[in-house]
Amino acid sequence: MQVLHGLKELSDFDRSFGLALGVFDGVHLGHQAVIAAARGVGDLGVLTFDPHPVQVLAPNHAPRRILSSLDQKKRLLSGLGVDFLVIIEFSPEFAAREARKFADDLFATGVKKLSAGDDWSFGRGREGNMQRLREWGSESGVDVLEISAILQDGLRISSTRIRKCLQEEDLDSVATMLGRHYSVLGTVVRGRQLGRTIGFPTANVVVADEVLPPNGVYVVEGNGVPGVANIGTRPTVDDSRRRSLEVHLFTDELPMDYGWELEVGFLRKIRDEQKFQSLEELRNQIQCDVQNAQRG
Repeated sequence: MQVLHGLKELSDFDRSFGLALGVFDGVHLGHQAVIAAARGVGDLGVLTFDPHPVQVLAPNHAPRRILSSLDQKKRLLSGLGVDFLVIIEFSPEFAAREARKFADDLFATGVKKLSAGDDWSFGRGREGNMQRLREWGSESGVDVLEISAILQDGLRISSTRIRKCLQEEDLDSVATMLGRHYSVLGTVVRGRQLGRTIGFPTANVVVADEVLPPNGVYVVEGNGVPGVANIGTRPTVDDSRRRSLEVHLFTDELPMDYGWELEVGFLRKIRDEQKFQSLEELRNQIQCDVQNAQRG
């Protein structure tokens, strides 16, 4: 998937295209409907913002964690068949632009079709909305589609709701709203290698700003390989205040070096994190956890 930065690079795009607009945190089913609506006029593009606009406009009200880092978002969008991603740096200066000016610059890129959610707003003071964008697009010959929310159990699917369900350990509802199991993308770093000494080597995964489910042991998939993972403070070995994500995959073919990316998908929770009196007790419990996970 090609990555473009700003509307200037988009203006140099030499093929017919449609464009879906939004933040797309988590790329849930509602986002996917917006993206699908932009198909049919050539290449399919997505325009998003980084950092998340609320982190700039209202940092005190911004979520402490997001559902998908920019790198994870790229992976998810590529999997949906998106041909290119346009990233606009969201800054106070950009937020202060007039809505009409942003719309005109957008139309000037040569876009044939635009789609966004029915609650999407833009421009200084959020003065731009989908009705205005549709009217202005008509003047410029651009088809603008306003996409209604997707509902689950009668409620609007939203990134905020998904974060709430994650906190409540409702992974089934999260998966329903995402259309897939929730996952995070992180980098494997060197740890204490204690897992190797008890027969369960783990990959220590560092994520950026993505939400982790509550502490505990989970059935997971790591880059498509089944396994188990522990989220927490490792109370048996060092009782750190810092949360960590450690993944044991059911394979002997893990890379031996560090710095590689691992996408960890959370299928279900097995148990809460707990402190054991010895490493032997920990080893026995991990064996039970592995058997639990392998039973499905």
